Order: sequence, then C-alpha cells, then structure tokens
Amino acid sequence: MTPPLLKRYLIAGQRHKWAGLAGFMTVLGLSGVAALQPAPPAVYVSQGVLVYVEPPLTFSATVTSIQQQGQALTEANLLSDEVLAFVSQQLEAQEVRVSPEKLRRSTDVDVNAEVVLQVTVEYQDTNADRANQINALLLEAMVEKSRIFNTIQLTRITENLNELLPRVEQDLRQAERRLEAYIRQEGPVLQAARDGSLVGGITASQNEQRALRLRLTGLDAQIQSLQQRLGLTPDQAYASSALSADPIIASLRTQIYQNETQISVLQQRLRPEHPQMAELLNQQRAFEELLQQRVQEVIGGNQVAAPLQDTERIRQDSSLDPARQQLANLLVGLQAERETQQQLLAAQTRLEQELRAEYETLPNKQLEQARLTREVELKGAFFNEIQARLEDVTLAEKETVGSLAIAQPPQTTTGDVEANNPLVILIAGGVVGLLVGGGLIVLLDSLDATFHTLPDLQNALRQQEIPVLGLLPALPTPLDPDTIPLIRDLDSPYLEAVERFRSNLRRIGGSQPPKVILMTSTISREGKSFSAYNLAIASARAGKRTLIVEADLRSPSHSHQLEVIPNPENSLEPLQYYGQPNDSIRLVPQIENLYILPSPGQQKQAAAILESTELRKVLDDARHRFDLVVIDTPALSRCNDALLLEPYTDGMVLVTRPGYTEEGMLAEVAEQFMDPDDEDVTLLGAVINGADIPMPAAHPPTDLRIDPPLTLDTLHTQSFIDSVEVDQIGVE
Repeated sequence: MTPPLLKRYLIAGQRHKWAGLAGFMTVLGLSGVAALQPAPPAVYVSQGVLVYVEPPLTFSATVTSIQQQGQALTEANLLSDEVLAFVSQQLEAQEVRVSPEKLRRSTDVDVNAEVVLQVTVEYQDTNADRANQINALLLEAMVEKSRIFNTIQLTRITENLNELLPRVEQDLRQAERRLEAYIRQEGPVLQAARDGSLVGGITASQNEQRALRLRLTGLDAQIQSLQQRLGLTPDQAYASSALSADPIIASLRTQIYQNETQISVLQQRLRPEHPQMAELLNQQRAFEELLQQRVQEVIGGNQVAAPLQDTERIRQDSSLDPARQQLANLLVGLQAERETQQQLLAAQTRLEQELRAEYETLPNKQLEQARLTREVELKGAFFNEIQARLEDVTLAEKETVGSLAIAQPPQTTTGDVEANNPLVILIAGGVVGLLVGGGLIVLLDSLDATFHTLPDLQNALRQQEIPVLGLLPALPTPLDPDTIPLIRDLDSPYLEAVERFRSNLRRIGGSQPPKVILMTSTISREGKSFSAYNLAIASARAGKRTLIVEADLRSPSHSHQLEVIPNPENSLEPLQYYGQPNDSIRLVPQIENLYILPSPGQQKQAAAILESTELRKVLDDARHRFDLVVIDTPALSRCNDALLLEPYTDGMVLVTRPGYTEEGMLAEVAEQFMDPDDEDVTLLGAVINGADIPMPAAHPPTDLRIDPPLTLDTLHTQSFIDSVEVDQIGVE
C-alpha cells in the first residue's frame, strides 16, 4: 500500500515533470561548468601568534581593570575596518596594493581563551614573502589596536566621570539644604524631645489644670453659699449692689415713697379724677420713668445682666443694707474670679493638646531627620567615590599599555590545495538537481487548488461537514468525449457502487426518502450527467419508476444515448413542449421503469424557461407519478440554474471528482449551502465520481478506450474499503 503523501507526489510529478526536469538539468549543467574549472594555484599560509600580557605593577586599579577587559577582544574587533585600512595604507607605502576587502577574505583570526588569551592570525597568499609581510603588519596593527582600545576605554571612563560629578555634587548640596531646612524648622521640637522639656511641659500643664480645677471647686462652693444667703444670682447681686450704691436712685426712691404716702392719704377723701390726685399720679409715673432710665444708665446692657421687670422690683433690689451690699459685692468678685480661672483652665487644656500633638508627631520627625541624614551620607559617599575614581583614572592614563604582544613572528607554510574532482562535483550537482526538481514539483503542486487524490477530496468533504453518499468508479472512457459511459449490463462490476450510492441516498430521509433529486457540480467535467444517468438506471433496475429530467438547457441533449430521439422542433416552442408532459416524457427502451424528459435543446432564455409555470407543473406531476426524479442541471460555476430548480426538489447532490474539483469552489459551496441558519437550499450530500476503486477484471467493449487512472498506484484496496465504510457510517 503506497502512502497517500507519496501517491500525491507521484501524481504531481506526472503533471509537472517538465518543470522538475528543467530544474534538474539546470543545476546539473551548472555543476558541469564548475567541474571543468582549472585547479587553483598553490597557496602559502603565514601564521603568527599574539598572547595576552599580564599588566605590570601599577598604582591605579583602573589600569588593571582595563587590561583585563582587553581579554574580551573578538575576531570582529581585531579584524576591524580600522586595522585593515591601516595595513592597506602601509602596504601601499611599500608599493604593494591589497584592498581591505581582500585582506579580510584572506585573513583568519582564531581567538582561544581557555587558559591564557591566545590569538592565532593566518594570512593566505600565493606569494610566501608577501604573506609574511602582510601578516607582520596585521600583528603590529592588532597590538596597536589593543593599546588604542585601552586608551579609548580610559577616555570614556574619564568623560563619564566628569559628566557625572557635577550632577552628584548638585544632588549632595540639595540633600544638605533639605536637612538644614528641616533641622531649622523642627529643631526646637526635636531638642525639646531629647532634653525632656516637652514631656515636662505636658506634665506641668496637667498639674496646672488640676490646681485650677481645685480653685474652681472652692469658688463654686463660695458662690453657692453666698447665693443661698442673698437669694440672688451673681448677675442679680451685681445689679442690686450697683442700684443700692447710686444716690440718684436712692433720691428717686425716696420721692416715690413720699408721693405714694400722699396718694394713700388723699385717696381716702378724693377721687382719682381730682386735680390734686391726678397731679400726684402723674408725678408718680414720672418718678418711675426716671427710675427706669437711671437703672438702665447704672447697670447698662439694656438690663441683660440683671433684668428688672417693674418699679417695685427695682425698689426692692436697690434697697440693700450695707451688710447685704458687701455680700453682693463679694459674690460678684467671686464670679469674676471664677470666670478668670475657667479661661486659664481652657488655655492650659489647649496648651496640653498642642504639646501632645507635637509629641505624637515626634517619631515621624525623628525618622525624617534620620532619613535626610542618611541621604546626605550616601550622596556624600558617592561624591567622594567618584572623586577618588577620577583621580585614579587620571593616574591610569599615564600607565596604560596594550593588552596583547607578539608571541610568535609570522612563519610561512604551504597550504593544502584540494583539486577539483569533476565526478564528485557532478554527483553533488545531480543530488542538488534532484532536490531542486522535486522542490519545484512540490511548489507547483501546492499552488494547484485541485484535489488530485481520493483521500484529499474525502478529507476536504469531512472538514466541510458534507456527507459522502457514495464513491463511483472510473469507467472506461468512450472514444467519443461527448458520450456518457452508462452502466447497462446487469452483470457489470460497476453497478454495485452505483447501487450503494442509491441506497445511501434513500436512507437520508428515513421514513420519507427524497423523491426529487437535483444533481449538480461546482465546475464542468466532474461527471454530474454520468452520476445522474447511472443513478436513474440503478433506481430503475431496482424496480422504481424513475424519471430523468434534462434541465441543462445550455447544452445539447444526451437522450440519444438511451435510444430516445427528441423532436427537433421542441427547441422552437420550449414552453409548449413542457406544457404537454404526456408527450414530452418518453419511455426508455431496453431499460424497464426508466423514463426521460429530454431537453428541448440549447436555449438563450434558459432561466426564464426553468422558472416557468409549465416546468413547475411538470415537476409537481412527476413527484406523484414517479418513485424517483433525477434532475440533471448545469455546474454552479456556469450559471444559477440549479439554484432556480432547487426549491421544487427535496435536495441537492453535489458531484465531485478527483483531478477536477477545486478547493476554493468546494469551500465556497459548503459555506453557502451548509449554513444551519440558511434554509433556502438543502444540500443532501456529495458523491465522488471517478474514484480510483479496485474493480474485478472485466472485458471492456470494443468501441471504448481505457484512460490511465488519475493515480499511479491502484494497490490500496484495504485503505479504500476503510474510508468507504467510515463515510457510509456517517451517512447512516
């Protein structure tokens, strides 16, 4: 059994053999030209050795570091453009012209750093003296390159340090200024925390608050005792003391008392309307108003401190005796002292809160001071390190030497020149030619979108989820290319494959198998007419009334192959032809139960005829009269005739064929018809026509010619049987 990949390659080789042969002959011809080239002249190899030099005793640590970096020289550094240009100029001064490009091609540098760095420099030339001369110049240039490399490294370090030093110094000064400003602002608090004065202030404030609270307690007791004795509040005591001490109020109170005495004497014998009584009453009111005004002048604040309601109350409050007046003054003094002590207590409370707030922020301030101090120390250390490094580099510039030295002067030997072996070159060219030819065949095959083998087509249908209804074998091709190979003989070995296709098609619908089947293909020559006619023959052989409808109105009719000759005049009036189904449907002789509706011939208005009412009535009548109706339609790439007739059928069968079906067309049809949301077109499945199936030996008719199969290997019986069984299981 030949592997499928090898089979595909053999098929591709048949189709693209001339391109592969052209590639093979081209490479073989080039190898023949190379084999005829003359032998190269003798070559002399000049070899010199450079070694790493340990740095001498120096006072600078930078020199030692730079010397050690010199061990990192690579072939690209040693054989740089500067070295080659320098050697080329030196040779030109000695009247020897060698370009830098030729020097690079002829020089081989081997860097070995396993134990001690060792550089082997080889130069090839056809002249021994010139090889030694050039190699010596190369060694000297590489030693100088090493020294220049160390000098450049020192220069770069110096430039970087000089560029970095001002920035580091600026950062250091900024850090010092931040620390200074912080100490200036928070220094008193931090110093108070260090000497304990902050904690002492909090303690003193707390002690002072306790003393003030004790003082307030004593004052409250004294005030309460005096209030009980006087029956006055401090405000009332203040007002009564002030009123009692005022001489004007005392005079007004005396006059009011005298006036009231006269009124009380006269009212026993005079009426209130009497002029004398009226005058006394007016005087009484005047004295009271004056008393009210004087009270306002004495106590002020519109009597807010000690509001007096009426004259009687004023007279009572302003009549304190000297002892009560002294107690009232004492009460007022105690109240004033109490208010003073309360203000002192509030001030001490605020002071304690401020001290406590400063004490709570003290750890953060100490940490911030430590951080700023550490920052200054780090930046100062970095600044000092850069200054020390800069001094070291300045000293190193005077002690710098190269890292390489010449350990072995150039020595010339004769190089091994391999003569060209024409036979080896031709054999190598033949092998490469085979690879190139095979690659061209594979490339051209990959650009071909056609399925050329049965497994490739089966895999493509499975990937597109299109059921495979059957595999139809490749029948002997008639001598006439327009003739359809038909399976007429009951003993034909090809009839079993068609019968399997018919049975798989019936099982699709379950209890209601499809009756009206539309046969189409993606492109022409895929065998849709072959599949349709032989399916109808197999159905008729199975005892089913079967009708073939030739719906390809863009091609001639094939009914003459079934010995049915249509009327030539039917092409003139196709609608009238389809309007008489009894006359247009013809019985096929020699095949029982098989009928055919021949095409009226090639029509310019094929779409209008297919959409006509007459043809629709014919199909509806055929659905009731026949067990199976097979409609042969044009390929989908030619026109949309199949899509116009599909709504009148039970589904569409897609005919494919290895060697003809294209991947793009198949994918487009699958994407259009296999969408589960699209219910306009029903794709029942696909049939593979022209499959390379092993068949029993049979004697072909004398009027047929045998075309070679599409594949070179037909010995894959077991693989074909397995693939067919898998496809049938999917259909069932």
